Amino acid sequence: MAEDMQEPRNKVAMVTGAAQGLGRGIAIQLAEDGFDIAIGDLDFQRDKADGVVEEIRELGRNATFVEIDVSDSESFDRAADSAADSLGGFDVLVNNAGIAQVKPILEITREELEKIFATNVYSIVYGVQSAVRKFDEFGNKGKIINAASIAAVKGFPILAAYSASKFAVRGITQTAAQELAPSGHTVNAYAPGIAGTAMWDLVDTELHKINGKPLGENLKENVETIALGRIETPKDVAGVVAFFASDRADYVTGQTLLVDGGILYS
Repeated sequence: MAEDMQEPRNKVAMVTGAAQGLGRGIAIQLAEDGFDIAIGDLDFQRDKADGVVEEIRELGRNATFVEIDVSDSESFDRAADSAADSLGGFDVLVNNAGIAQVKPILEITREELEKIFATNVYSIVYGVQSAVRKFDEFGNKGKIINAASIAAVKGFPILAAYSASKFAVRGITQTAAQELAPSGHTVNAYAPGIAGTAMWDLVDTELHKINGKPLGENLKENVETIALGRIETPKDVAGVVAFFASDRADYVTGQTLLVDGGILYS
């Protein structure tokens, strides 16, 4: 333990939406790779988040919960400050938090558009701003990793608002990468496909309401389109994020990497 404390400061990553699903898997993987982790999520997810914090501590890494509403810039700033104060640094931000919407385009309301863009798009901008402020305070060359989707590469029916929000993530990732390159910061994105998480349970349920297929059937049919023949796990996605967070990706920026088992090809 004394030897560990004499090492250079441990690297710190904040992962938003990390109380469950892909975010939890990403947080665990980064902890296994040696990062101390700030679990960022809404307050009502605190019990789940605290469970992830304990899992990470059992791995021998430090972890803390930070309350965050990613759609609010001031909340993002407070969370980044809290993460840095609690863990002693700020090296990586994983902008993972997001929501889905399954609805025909003719039925989408202004309120629904505003909600999905605030959560999926505004949060990316706020995250970049908050992260860079902390990187620069610590004198780090930081890494920002954004949650895109296969719907960021191809628009899908009944996912118009979601697809639009994820196309925007790709655009912000590319522009931020170019603007931040002179400071040595990298910005990349991961594009999951069909994952076995609560989000895809929601997609299956909403598609059931639209097309009447039995619950589980829409998900099953979508999984059957995957070349590798199985549903995606959080660990599949976490491996890609871990690469972007590592020194191995120091010369990679502005990229959106499909991690979908073989649905789309670019």
